Amino acid sequence: MLLLSYVSRTLLRVGLVMTAPKPSLSSWAAVVQMTVSSDLAANLAQAAKLISQASARGAEMVFLPEACDYIGESRQQTLALAQPLGGQTVGEYQRMAVESGVWLSLGGVHTVTEGEGVRTGNTHVIINKEGEIVKTYNKTHLFDVNIPGSVSLSESDYVTPGASLPPPVPSPIGRLGLGICYDLRFPEHSQALVKAGAELLTFPSAFTVTTGQAHWESLLRARAIETQSYVIAAAQTGKHNAKRSSYGHSMIVDPWGVVVAQCGEGEGVAMANIDLEYLHTLRGNMPVQHQRRPDLYGKVEIQKETSMNINSCSIKSKETSVDLPEDDYVFNFGPAKVPGPAIFYRTSQTVAFVNKKPVVEGHFLVSPVREVAKIGDLTSSEVADLFQVVQKVEGFMQRFYKVDSTTISIQNGPLAGQSIPHVHVHILPRREGDFAENDDVYKELQDHDKVKTGWRTEEEMVMEAKLVREAWGKHC
Repeated sequence: MLLLSYVSRTLLRVGLVMTAPKPSLSSWAAVVQMTVSSDLAANLAQAAKLISQASARGAEMVFLPEACDYIGESRQQTLALAQPLGGQTVGEYQRMAVESGVWLSLGGVHTVTEGEGVRTGNTHVIINKEGEIVKTYNKTHLFDVNIPGSVSLSESDYVTPGASLPPPVPSPIGRLGLGICYDLRFPEHSQALVKAGAELLTFPSAFTVTTGQAHWESLLRARAIETQSYVIAAAQTGKHNAKRSSYGHSMIVDPWGVVVAQCGEGEGVAMANIDLEYLHTLRGNMPVQHQRRPDLYGKVEIQKETSMNINSCSIKSKETSVDLPEDDYVFNFGPAKVPGPAIFYRTSQTVAFVNKKPVVEGHFLVSPVREVAKIGDLTSSEVADLFQVVQKVEGFMQRFYKVDSTTISIQNGPLAGQSIPHVHVHILPRREGDFAENDDVYKELQDHDKVKTGWRTEEEMVMEAKLVREAWGKHC
């Protein structure tokens, strides 16, 4: 069964966004709705058919529900069927990703937990179209619920809870924040991911019929509205065995809270256009995240450990570099656009790129991925990552340009000379006699991008970045 729901959003946006912007950062996502059983082979065949359908319709990323490998008929069978992450089931999904040419979100597979004899992991796995595992997340909020006469389930008896929340994952459709099913009920989970830069939130699920009828759509739309994000929720549906049934109604919700694609009941695929330009316009017109009051109720952010080596190019942390962007990628640097090939280093939270209007040769910029105007608007994890990248870039710069001094500067607000309302750090190599007076560098930083002449073309930026990328591997 296939149900696509294209809901008109224009009237709902009157007064905030008069007309939907023409998509320039547009892609297609698909949610797959399954009815799995304890038969692994049948489940994989079902998934392959639905993934193929989604791919044929133009999906760039396909989202599968929680328990897309199987749902056991007993606790003993559930444990017996579990495999390691590198096992045959995930391997089959990796093959499907390659064959269909799409990214896959496996919304939850049962993974063998080291040292656990009676519990499995519930692991969300992101696979790219080359069949590589890009990111995993283990479900952190477990469904321990007792509704007399309706639902009684204690997930913690047979699932090991996850211990960390990974930062958003860059993907062809945007930056994905990962969750699973019951995580949906905890808004802090979503807020932490959005603070870290998520544009889409994923909640693959196997909601019970009782809780699904009562809360499923309301929760998904609430998370979309309060975070101004796309919410993508693939779901299990129907009867899995004599003891277990799921609600279904897989859906995609846009940042305004409109359900833009939905399956009803039964197996199927639903697809929606993901328009990141619309998302960022909406966030800009109603800047909810910037208007939060952490001074009143505290900050919500991803917690992670970091450790650094003072040798700048040898920084070790859980926030590691990610692949450089494709040629058609565009980084929204405030109102400016930075072409992907002009970026020479990035993590999931920070990018480093060459300058369109450099003050001196080798004048680089480092900026958080998430667009905020002031450094005080960054989370502690974003600040830590930003300055780790600054340290790394500065160390590379000294070796590459054979200098022993650099200027590192932040213009935090218009009166400080900031012309792009997106936090960024200037890093400049210093050479003997580069300015008449040493502190003239700060006047140049204040004035350089206010002069109409001297701006470089994108081709010149890309050419410099290519040289920096090639040298980066040798020096870092």
